[in-house]
Amino acid sequence: MPFTGLVSRDRVWVKIHSQFERGVLSVSTMTPVSDPSSYSSLSKCATKHLNLIYHVDFDRHVLKGKVALTVEVLEDKFTSMTLDSKDLTIFKVSANGQAAQFALGAKHKSKGSPLEITLPFELSRGQHVIVEIEYETSPSATALQWLTPAQTAGKKHPYLFSQCQATHCRTMVPCQDSPSVKHTYYAQVSVPRELVALMSALHDGQEPDPSDSSRVIYRFRQPVPMPSYLIAIVVGALESREIGPRSRVWSEKEYIEKAAFEFSETETMLKTAESLAGPYVWGQYDVLVLPPSFPYGGMENPCLTFVTPTVLAGDRSLAGVIAHEISHSWTGNLVTNKTWEHFWLNEGHTVYIERMIARCMESEQLRQFKGIGGWKELQESVKQFGANNVLTNLVPNLHEVDTDEAFSLVPYEKGYALLYHLEELMGGPEVFMGFVKSYIQMFAYGSVTTEEWKKYLFTYFKDKVDILNKVDWNGWMHTPGMPPVKPQYDTTMADACTALCQRWVKAKDEDLASFTEADVKKFNSPQLIEFMALLLQEEPLPLSHVKKMQEVYQLNNVKNAEVRFRWLRICVKAHWEEAVPQALKMATEQGRMKFSRPLYKEVYNFSKYSDEAVKTFKEHRGTLHPVTAMLVAKDLKIDG
Repeated sequence: MPFTGLVSRDRVWVKIHSQFERGVLSVSTMTPVSDPSSYSSLSKCATKHLNLIYHVDFDRHVLKGKVALTVEVLEDKFTSMTLDSKDLTIFKVSANGQAAQFALGAKHKSKGSPLEITLPFELSRGQHVIVEIEYETSPSATALQWLTPAQTAGKKHPYLFSQCQATHCRTMVPCQDSPSVKHTYYAQVSVPRELVALMSALHDGQEPDPSDSSRVIYRFRQPVPMPSYLIAIVVGALESREIGPRSRVWSEKEYIEKAAFEFSETETMLKTAESLAGPYVWGQYDVLVLPPSFPYGGMENPCLTFVTPTVLAGDRSLAGVIAHEISHSWTGNLVTNKTWEHFWLNEGHTVYIERMIARCMESEQLRQFKGIGGWKELQESVKQFGANNVLTNLVPNLHEVDTDEAFSLVPYEKGYALLYHLEELMGGPEVFMGFVKSYIQMFAYGSVTTEEWKKYLFTYFKDKVDILNKVDWNGWMHTPGMPPVKPQYDTTMADACTALCQRWVKAKDEDLASFTEADVKKFNSPQLIEFMALLLQEEPLPLSHVKKMQEVYQLNNVKNAEVRFRWLRICVKAHWEEAVPQALKMATEQGRMKFSRPLYKEVYNFSKYSDEAVKTFKEHRGTLHPVTAMLVAKDLKIDG
């Protein structure tokens, strides 16, 4: 049953809970779960609730923690269980208050160490047990980045933020770290009193820490069941501004006014998303602007979307990032991929809803234009991995694969291309969005595999099964490289970009005088980005051309990070030496992987400056997020 409305949070929770009990338990158990990225006993038991107590220690860069997991038993004669953990020090384990034996298994490089727990009693299917674990994280926990005051905008206070997706939650809490398991959570976080703590949950008050008057305890509750990778924490000198009836923006004070302006359309976007996908069930939708080292564009942590400060272009042109994260409130957070092999179910559908929001708020032409840009990014991604690399499959096999190394735009854009292709076959955007909304209602509060999604697609479009049977499912799902069908997008907005790109590519030196500022005057930010993306697909331009481009378009002055990053790549590819320090500066002053990795790679490929790229990276490695540092080191062929 769909929700009829959000009356009060507690009544919402009763509705959620009854729906969860009625429908999703059967959905979740449709296929036995085996998750190649997790050690935890997924068929033996399921976590229903986490109660977390954290003491944030900025001096030692650790979280001192205590977690109580409420676990439902799924089999008879249950006496032991395995949880995921990585680099945790475990002090004590108890079950229903009785001491329990525990042992950490051998450490796997990406999966960590299985935490084997033996219960002091036997349980039967359907019973619950509360397992309590006292532990401490490691200073090198990959979920956490500890920033010194110098690495923040304010320069006065330290800062901590987490990034658990895909498999890093196990470095900050021992848990069933698989998206097939969903639970509610409650947390108490003790921090120095001059700092503010936030989590991916609703605020539940704060109080002085009774054990230390220099600290304060913040409380949080998350009444909607969610996977472990969405647990998130941030601690810093944070301020907030209201940007809507259910939204605030949070950041250091240096960013706050800019952020409030940039995200002022949040409520309109939320309402648009609700009109497409159904009611927003998470209560609050806040946005947190992080320091520059945050490795992603955004992260859809429930109630508190994390975004990179590189979106603060001052022109609201990067609303796409927020539209994407808002869309995750339905696809990803409410309906979740059962394992990371089915990541496209999260991301393909989210890109689809994000572009439907653009269609509603702007125009169908803009949605088409974004589809063209996405296809180009997919081509680049496939080229980087290699067209025969199985990681370019829509549904890859992740046995013995580090999910961070598998991460790419493939699930986003190949997933979107498939959904757009099906939209065309099934009868257009309204018809297909009807399916997406129904799919969300069907699998809400649960986790789903590609097979289950496909089965539901065939059930929903039962009168069009003959058309669905003609789809090359194997080509789309289990074949590397580009998809078997290229969507035919409307090129109205892209034509001007293509024409200008071709003028530059074909221009001889004597033609350069024909270029003027007017060429790009009518372009909006997405068109300027598309023009640059097209140039990057061509052979590098001659240096004379690139210098002329700067002279007439003044691209060095553009603040928009998406434009700047592509422009610097064009300059370095053309071997414009003056651009090298600028490219390295952008690669180091922010840590968004989308920008830093290609910029480092571009300078590294300019043989005269390869050593400079390596030297710069080594000097700044400590300021990067651990995942970013690992991947850039790989790109620059430096030891792990």
